Amino acid sequence: MPARTALVASPVLVGRDDLLALADARLAATAGGSGGLLLVAGEAGIGKTRLLGAIGRRAERSGFAVLRAAAFPGDAESSGGVLLDLAGDLQRFPDRVVPAIGRAMADRLRAPATEDEDLNRRRRLLEQSLADDLADLPAGRPLLVVLEDLHWADQLSLEVVARVAARLPFRTTLVVGAYRSDELYSGTAIRAWRTRLLSSRLAEEIRLPRLTTGQVAVLTSAVLGRAAPGAVVTAIHDRSDGIPLHVEELLAVADPDATDVDEVAVPDTLADAVLLRMEVLGPAERAVAAAAAVIGRSFDFDLLTAVVDEPAEQVDGCLRRLQEMYLVQAGADATGYDFRHALIRDAVYADIALPRRRTLHQRVARAGVERGYPATFVSAHFEQAGLREEAHRHAHVAAARAAGLSAHREALQLYRRAVRTMPADLAPADRADLWLALGDEAAAADDNRAAAEAYATAHRLWAEIGDRVAAASVVPKLAAATHLLGDGLDRRAPLLEEALRSLSGVPDADRVRGRLLSALATVYMLDRRLDESLVYGDQSRALAQATGDVRTDLDTAATVGSVLVFAGRMDSGWSLLQTAVTRAEEQHYETEAARAYRMIGSSASVLVENERAENWLTRGIAYADGVELWNHRNYLAAHLAHVQWARGRWAQAKETAEHALADGRGGVTTAITGEYVLGYLALGRGEWEAATEQLTSALRQGEAMAELQRLSPPLWGLAETARLQGDHGRALELCARGVAASAEVADAAYLFPFLLTGVRAWLARGEVDEAGAYAARVADALLVRSIPGTLPAIPHARGLLALAAGDLAAARELVTQAEQEWRRRDRFWEGSWARLDLARVAVRARRTAEATSLATAVRTAAEEVGAQPLAAAADDVVPRGRRDEPWAPLSAREYTVASLVADGLTNREIAARLVLAPKTVSAHVEHILAKLGMARRSQIAAWTATVDADPRTLS
Repeated sequence: MPARTALVASPVLVGRDDLLALADARLAATAGGSGGLLLVAGEAGIGKTRLLGAIGRRAERSGFAVLRAAAFPGDAESSGGVLLDLAGDLQRFPDRVVPAIGRAMADRLRAPATEDEDLNRRRRLLEQSLADDLADLPAGRPLLVVLEDLHWADQLSLEVVARVAARLPFRTTLVVGAYRSDELYSGTAIRAWRTRLLSSRLAEEIRLPRLTTGQVAVLTSAVLGRAAPGAVVTAIHDRSDGIPLHVEELLAVADPDATDVDEVAVPDTLADAVLLRMEVLGPAERAVAAAAAVIGRSFDFDLLTAVVDEPAEQVDGCLRRLQEMYLVQAGADATGYDFRHALIRDAVYADIALPRRRTLHQRVARAGVERGYPATFVSAHFEQAGLREEAHRHAHVAAARAAGLSAHREALQLYRRAVRTMPADLAPADRADLWLALGDEAAAADDNRAAAEAYATAHRLWAEIGDRVAAASVVPKLAAATHLLGDGLDRRAPLLEEALRSLSGVPDADRVRGRLLSALATVYMLDRRLDESLVYGDQSRALAQATGDVRTDLDTAATVGSVLVFAGRMDSGWSLLQTAVTRAEEQHYETEAARAYRMIGSSASVLVENERAENWLTRGIAYADGVELWNHRNYLAAHLAHVQWARGRWAQAKETAEHALADGRGGVTTAITGEYVLGYLALGRGEWEAATEQLTSALRQGEAMAELQRLSPPLWGLAETARLQGDHGRALELCARGVAASAEVADAAYLFPFLLTGVRAWLARGEVDEAGAYAARVADALLVRSIPGTLPAIPHARGLLALAAGDLAAARELVTQAEQEWRRRDRFWEGSWARLDLARVAVRARRTAEATSLATAVRTAAEEVGAQPLAAAADDVVPRGRRDEPWAPLSAREYTVASLVADGLTNREIAARLVLAPKTVSAHVEHILAKLGMARRSQIAAWTATVDADPRTLS
């Protein structure tokens, strides 16, 4: 995708709420007769103009008149530039008197001095008269005067503002002046002026700080219109230093889908500004700046001195000049320095000719080695100098060290450097080891495509030299990486089985066999073929324990524990999973611990163990963050979003899912989970188009993987969406697909939502017998596993059938049982519908107060999260405004139609009686059946007999 070139601007002002609150306080004080001078300081690009604009808009909304003026480059060499600009704005004032004052000010400023006039006296009188005019403007209302870019202002303009400032505490005028804090050079007019005003308490200064990483995330998301990956946000923050304009300029020139902005060129606007500032420097100062830029954003004085090969006194003098120009600043220690912005360093670096740049990189690398600088540092400079062998040696050392410290993203970059600079004569086995290490770090960093390619390369290299054990050992990792890219059982199982066959007759290969069997157990577990998974798992654990392979034993234990809970053996499964987490953490096996967290958290999420799920998912995310295992972290976050949705914390769920999707671009399993959670949220809010789009995307990816746990959740979401829209035929088609997919592997965990959706769809079509048969079939499948979290769906479905049959006592008992269990398990969606079903039972039983209470509670909860379909359903059960009427939940017209149905009239006869179209009567009858939860016209007669109202009075 081509890079954008037009500047993009954030639609919101980020990170300035406290400053706006201060401005509001000063405006309020001014309106009360106590004005003042407020100075807004900040470096270029920090957002002074936008803040002033926001203050101006707030002032106008508060009834202020607003005047604006600005200084411009070169004004300091003239006289009264800011005042002339202000006089021009005064002349546009919607008043008769004020424009005249503006014209008079302009005339006085432009009037030439006479030859015999005392210039000092003339200047003092001019300052006084201009200050008098500005301090007492007859605006007729409070006044805000905004003065921008005062760092370019001339002495006369500043002195007039100073005189005005002394009178403002007794006026209804607030003056707000802004200037660049990084251009208060020695000798400029504003520098002494600012100090004098602040020290004499004639002005108040606020400084705009740089944005934090979190605020850059908000700004980036506002510009892009979506959540940005955390790694991208961090990179943007690091390169922009949290300066809003720099963030926007980077986003303007970067690919909007990029995951790395480190290679984005410095925006022309900033590069030109930096190079223009560099033009005033001498050759020695430029040389020092160039050498410092080659070293990096931060640099040490002694290293810089060694690189430029000049006396320390000369280097120090050059640095002082660079500091005066606000290009560099003192660092955290006595000998350290930093470029003021990362992009200043980048602009200076980009301006260095390539041959000179390589020479400087070589000097930095050699000096770095002599001074014991880290291998990470010197390897980068050796590579930039074109010295590949030395770059490779240092990068390899640094990469291994970073990996050992769980700095996986850093390790990945270093291994990539080591591969790029690999000597041509490196032994094939060493090459394979290097590619394997790169694959491990890419997998940890959630770059699964890079991981798969690296593992495939390592496997090929070992196979070429005939090392069957080494080649086979990489296959489990390759299978795991390709799974995260979407490969299903049909591709991964044969790959693992072929690796097992390759070890036939090979001695001392049991450890690798154990790992291959562990991977096969995982493959079949993910496909929910639980029996096969247990067989492979038991074989793997036996070999792992026999060979002392603790890592494989723990990894397989997590797989087997997940199989057991999905098979309904809850106690043993949860115990095994928790033990796997604890043992892996205790022995510092990071990958195994993160995966065990992943298995226990995601399993509990699916099995309606919300409290357990949230506990382990939250702990797992913190753990994976700490050890930088990003694929596990992102997948755990996607499942946490699912739990938050299930518990009715929809705003949290949306934010968590969006960030998981943004951060987890490398893993299709994270993408599927995040998308179907967003789809659930959209269907829950009645956003049908968004729900269909998200769920269809998730389903498409799930179908490509051909795994039940990937395709069943979006299938249910689409079925529920169709049901809520009244497309009951489509809902039943999708339910049938979901039921069939679960039946293939005797699943219950993903099956249970289809029970209620299907029963509701059958009943909405008036097909009670079919609903009963469907419910019995699905309930039997659920009872085979008897997973506790899935079982409330059975009494709930049976309660709906009882309500349709008119057995109110049974319906009340069954739905109450289900509702209590859904509530205990904190299932917002199912629990809310259960409460509405109880309200329908209460309506049928003529317990209007109870029905009203239940419907009102659901409506209140639905409105809190924006669940429009639930709120609408609550009104259908007991309409607001009619909840005390005897025929509730029907309207008066519907009750009249119901009474005629009870009298045995056909739709055509009712139409003739009420002078309605037959289609209108048919629609009324459908609504009556839906509101009363009935399926047959004969049931309407029994209901109308309980209503104490005469329909003839309503006709």
